[in-house]
Amino acid sequence: MKNEKADAASVWKQIEDVLVPQLGLSTVDRAVYAHVLRHSRLEGKPRLHFSIAWLARGAGLSTDCTREAVRRLLEQGILRLVKRSQAGHTVEVRLPDEIRLDLVPGMASRKHALRKGADAADATLEGVDFLGNQAMREAIHAREQGFCFYCLRRVEAGEEKTLDHVVPRVEGGGNSYRNLVSCCADCNSYKRDKPADDFLRRLYREGWLTAVELRKRLWALQDLAEGKLRPELEGTGTAMPCPYDARDLRAASRQHHPDPDSASDETEDAKVDDNSGDKRGDEIAEQSIRTL
Repeated sequence: MKNEKADAASVWKQIEDVLVPQLGLSTVDRAVYAHVLRHSRLEGKPRLHFSIAWLARGAGLSTDCTREAVRRLLEQGILRLVKRSQAGHTVEVRLPDEIRLDLVPGMASRKHALRKGADAADATLEGVDFLGNQAMREAIHAREQGFCFYCLRRVEAGEEKTLDHVVPRVEGGGNSYRNLVSCCADCNSYKRDKPADDFLRRLYREGWLTAVELRKRLWALQDLAEGKLRPELEGTGTAMPCPYDARDLRAASRQHHPDPDSASDETEDAKVDDNSGDKRGDEIAEQSIRTL
């Protein structure tokens, strides 16, 4: 172990990005580890001699909390006890990238428990009828974060929010979160029983979506079908990934869609922005433009 000062910014990023999420460090553990780091590795010293009373004062904690935190840090391999006596502790202080996470007691079982919990949550979601009650319907609206899934217009307070079946019910579409989206009343009425991808292309042709937005909406449709856009339900612990790129969201109000009976089906040549670097999105866009 080299006796050189560690880069504080790099160390703190590793603590927040690696140690905290993977080891579940508590606020107390983090405070103790930070104080020990400050007086050892950030000063170019691999070891530190301290008393519990000194450490407790420096971290702003009680001696009992500090003593328990030191024990946890020793068990997790963040600190290595070199010597303990009535005069205090001498420990070797490890940086985040020096800690063998795979050797931390309970790490494997913790990962298994997290994966098991995620699988159970997924199984719970798959069996839910999201038109069954108001709470389920609101979960779909919340997933879209106040925007229409199709045209990306913000549905303002007081406007009617509707749920639409991506695959129409007349074609066997169910009430799964994979087949329901929140949209404005105009899009719901305009789409009717059209396939969702065809409807998005129509919005593009009529100028409601740009070529880039069309590509990303088709991508979102694919993610929806694959179960990647899960709504958040209380008690399931499921994450709610945002189905939009913030740059796509249009907060300004738009005009209502034209009457479906008078809408034009003329196609236009499209130039898709190829600078996104997203191969998957580009392939979807190219296929979409060819079918217009």
